[in-house]
Amino acid sequence: MQLNMKKFLAENKNNPWWWAFLTIAVILFFAMPMMSRDAGNSGDEMKFQVPQGYNVLNYYKTDGQDSTCMTFENLKYYGCSFDVVTAWWNETFHVDDISRTRHAANAFLGWVVVLFVGLIVWRMAGWRAAVMALLLMFFSPRFLGHSFNNPKDIPFAAGVVMALYYMMMFFRQAPKPKWSTMIMLALSIAFALSIRVGALILVGYIGLWGLMWLIFSTNANRQTLKGGKREGFMTALDWNTLFKMIGYAATICIVGFFAGLLLWPYAMQSPIKNTIDSYHAMSQFAINIRQIYEGRFIMSNELPWYYTPKFILTTIPIAVIIGWLLYPFVGAFKKRRAMESIMLYFCCIFPVFWIVYTNANVYGGWRHSMFAYPPMVAAAALGFDGLAQLFQDRGKRLLQYIATALPFLLLIPPALHCFRNHPYEYVYFNELSGGTKRQLGQYEMDYYYHSVRGGTEWILQNCEPVNKPNGEKTIIGSFLVNDVKYYIRHDTTHYQHKFLRYANRFNEDWDYAVFNITAMDPEYLRSSNFPPKNTIHTIDVDGTPIAIILKRDDKNDFLGYQQLQQGNIDSAFLLFRQALKADPTNEGVLLNMANIYLQRGQFDSVLLATQPILSEQPHHLQAVTYAAYAYVNKGDLNSAMALCDELRRYSPTTDIGYTIPLNIRMQQGDLMSAEAIILQMLEHDVVTDQMIQSYIQLLMARGLDQNTATRSVLSTIANSFEEHGRKAEAEQFRSYLR
Repeated sequence: MQLNMKKFLAENKNNPWWWAFLTIAVILFFAMPMMSRDAGNSGDEMKFQVPQGYNVLNYYKTDGQDSTCMTFENLKYYGCSFDVVTAWWNETFHVDDISRTRHAANAFLGWVVVLFVGLIVWRMAGWRAAVMALLLMFFSPRFLGHSFNNPKDIPFAAGVVMALYYMMMFFRQAPKPKWSTMIMLALSIAFALSIRVGALILVGYIGLWGLMWLIFSTNANRQTLKGGKREGFMTALDWNTLFKMIGYAATICIVGFFAGLLLWPYAMQSPIKNTIDSYHAMSQFAINIRQIYEGRFIMSNELPWYYTPKFILTTIPIAVIIGWLLYPFVGAFKKRRAMESIMLYFCCIFPVFWIVYTNANVYGGWRHSMFAYPPMVAAAALGFDGLAQLFQDRGKRLLQYIATALPFLLLIPPALHCFRNHPYEYVYFNELSGGTKRQLGQYEMDYYYHSVRGGTEWILQNCEPVNKPNGEKTIIGSFLVNDVKYYIRHDTTHYQHKFLRYANRFNEDWDYAVFNITAMDPEYLRSSNFPPKNTIHTIDVDGTPIAIILKRDDKNDFLGYQQLQQGNIDSAFLLFRQALKADPTNEGVLLNMANIYLQRGQFDSVLLATQPILSEQPHHLQAVTYAAYAYVNKGDLNSAMALCDELRRYSPTTDIGYTIPLNIRMQQGDLMSAEAIILQMLEHDVVTDQMIQSYIQLLMARGLDQNTATRSVLSTIANSFEEHGRKAEAEQFRSYLR
């Protein structure tokens, strides 16, 4: 298995596929970092990842005296070697555009993924298959887009795919693996672990591969004894060989484990205990994030079991799916490659299976399982090459050429998507899903907030600062305020940034705003009110807006809200009416007026004010709330219940869909219906003070004293949280019982 370079070049110099592989790999080596220069920051970059990189760097510079990295959010549970190294580079060389360094390094690791997928396939089938693998990997838009600025999943995938390559070489070289192979395997494990504690899965991979090696070696030896000649590449297996291999593998895992902790302060404090704690913390990730999925809002802990596999199958190239399905039928289980083929399929299927089986809290597409994608691409390339080889062996040259060209032809749509939509390649849905154009309001689009950069820079390049008295600065509002701050850092004379929620934009002062569509109501995105009237530019992917840039020409809604806050209701109404003349669909004004009408007891006016909103967005939370309370006060309980029931079906984790019906049933004395509502709330982890008090009253009505009823309710809530994997909330409620 020694790679003699002189012999290697002599064998391959006349192979056009080798030259194609080399040319593509070199081009991508330069192209991917260059492409990353156009990418925006991710939503986590300036808020979490960059600060933590400097926190960890300061920890080491102060010999642990500065321990901020241990208390900054929950980031102590992550290895962050990527963030630390890039922070050191930027600080040492006084880099102003720190994102460019990070993104170039990220893209380089994306290139490492592409390269090693190609190398795995080359080792298994040759250069033709390797070229297919390079292009299948590169023109996977989701992967390519993430390679620009995802410093968790892309580096982790790089560590994993490198480890898989060196595992393959380790067992191919058995029982005398090269020291270079063992060192690189240990370093690959270390690098993956320095990013995510989930790299411990690689220890399991080595164990499984070793078990298969043992089984295949035993079978090979039996065939040797029976047939008088040796089959396959395995050498004779004895106990001494077995123990040597176990010792090598154990040493690799131990060295890789401790090397992976060197830039991870929390794990270094107690390598075994804190690594296990980190694994449990990541396995039971407690943060729930609201997602758009299948046309509605849903919390990440409520996503259906098929969320990850469906997202993968609808957002990767059709070519990869076809090749992956094809490979088992065209050579996957040939003697020389059966073990490696099985491992490729295991390494791409098992992580997704485990996410489904454990009901893991995942969100933002399938980025958490991106490390499982390179083995899938490798299998796909082997599938197409196997088909071409099958026709070649049978002398069917035309079919051989067609099979060879097939993956490249199937890659045309995703390749065109990448060229048309750079740097937003990752906002991609394949032909199985109907394409990207059809997904607005159906699924999350730019969930990593890449487009905020494009929107902010468009304002700086195309809009004049607003003339204001007293030298006041032009305000650019955005939910991603840290990113806007970064993009305007060279022009703070004219501009200032401001945190701004899209739903609250009417009540705040701003001049321009950049909003990524992530977390916007899916019904609103599909309505005629989107994009809003004051949109001056959109960032599009395949003609679908993923971000909007707004200009504030009329501030009567904001001025009216100011008057409202000061108690000047009449003045507020005058300003609100002026705002509605400028934009009759101004949601903020309509809601503020509905609120005033509700407080004044003008319930029919509440319904008139909310009607324009509910006609476009039947499940708008605030509009439903005002309308439902108006119906309750009018005595029309059936209409109030109908609104809440429909809201509850659409968004099972929204508390207002339960609280109004629960209050109605309790007042009616319908304890059975009230309990049914409470049980639904527990099922979806919707716990409110009203629910707790109602539940206590319900149990007291059944004969329990207040103390017993209270303890029973708190215990029931704690058990419910425990069953749903929310141990922190369960422990909080149990603490009330002590």
